[in-house]
Amino acid sequence: MADVNQSLKIVWNGNTKGNGSIKANNIETRIAISQSSGGSGEGTSPKELLVSSAAACYTMTLVAILESRNLPVVQLSMDSEVTNSKEEELKIVHHPRITLSTDATEEQIQLANRAFMSADKGCAIGKMLKKADVQIDIAGEVSLQSGEEI
Repeated sequence: MADVNQSLKIVWNGNTKGNGSIKANNIETRIAISQSSGGSGEGTSPKELLVSSAAACYTMTLVAILESRNLPVVQLSMDSEVTNSKEEELKIVHHPRITLSTDATEEQIQLANRAFMSADKGCAIGKMLKKADVQIDIAGEVSLQSGEEI
């Protein structure tokens, strides 16, 4: 049997209009069924948790890659969006933005741009989701600290 290094506890109160909580080693949040699915909407939905997990994994993988390439990163930020309809499977789009210092070389700019796809390939959560036919797209952007988009 494998060692357990994470434990998770869920407590639910009420019916579908109720809500609950999740507690784990480093997370504590309220959960609820979304209003569009007949719930109260008074907490994080499973879809939000899924996208949060995918986004956190991608971001942490990207940070590790940027650090390993010794790039002069001033800031990294990211927005992620999810779409899911009856016509379309679940789709996640990550929009990472890397700001490099003004003295970044052209080679460093190119390395930063290539890091977007490397992080997509290296993210374990993203790989699992793709095996489940979730489409994940990356729309990255690199700029210099002066605000100049490249």
